[in-house]
Amino acid sequence: MAHRVQLFITCLADTFYPQSGQAMLAVFRRLGISVDFPQGQTCCGQPAYTAGLWEQARPMAEHTLRVFEAIPGDIVAPSGSCIHMLRNGYAEIFRDAPQWLARAQALAARSYEFSEYLVDVLGVVDVGARWEGKLAYHPSCHLLRGLGVDRQPRELLAHVRGAQIVELPHAEECCGFGGVFSAVMPEISAEMLARKIKNIAASAAPTIVTADSGCRMHLSGGLHRQGKPQRVVHLAEVLERA
Repeated sequence: MAHRVQLFITCLADTFYPQSGQAMLAVFRRLGISVDFPQGQTCCGQPAYTAGLWEQARPMAEHTLRVFEAIPGDIVAPSGSCIHMLRNGYAEIFRDAPQWLARAQALAARSYEFSEYLVDVLGVVDVGARWEGKLAYHPSCHLLRGLGVDRQPRELLAHVRGAQIVELPHAEECCGFGGVFSAVMPEISAEMLARKIKNIAASAAPTIVTADSGCRMHLSGGLHRQGKPQRVVHLAEVLERA
């Protein structure tokens, strides 16, 4: 395949789960795709944006545009929330700045979440992965509702050899992370997390798959504090196993 992509690692993956980025790289290499990693990338500004601090988010957005404009190729991230920011948040931040808005729209047009890129752009649903045991998929809010991506990760999981895909009860419900939401409304967030963990237990799957590091961190923390045996992994880490 004559494709070359830029890896947008995102803050949470870079800080807490670099293995998800490494897994993406392994999958792309298996498919014969070259990967660039722009060294200047930082936070895209989403936390400030979702907190209503648009003036603080704008310099980070401008920097992100400059960094990724410098290299050709599609931009792929292990995060629906960050791609949602590039596609939709930037359109709001720059709505009164026509030149910046045009640049943001051009960048958005070549920005994709990992599973979306594999399925919709590359036309790949089978990456040769193998995982023995049950898997349950948790769709993150920004990926599911913000980008409308749900079929793609499920198709990829359906083609993982050895895996038994089980449905997570009430899978579409938020886990309670919601970025700054979990910080400003911790009591509500904790109740949402408790309900999600009950549904994870009901699924009888030892491994929960998600496509966003925020959900992974929130769910993993809740499971650990409750002494639960289940673990949470990123979709890319499942697809990496061959």
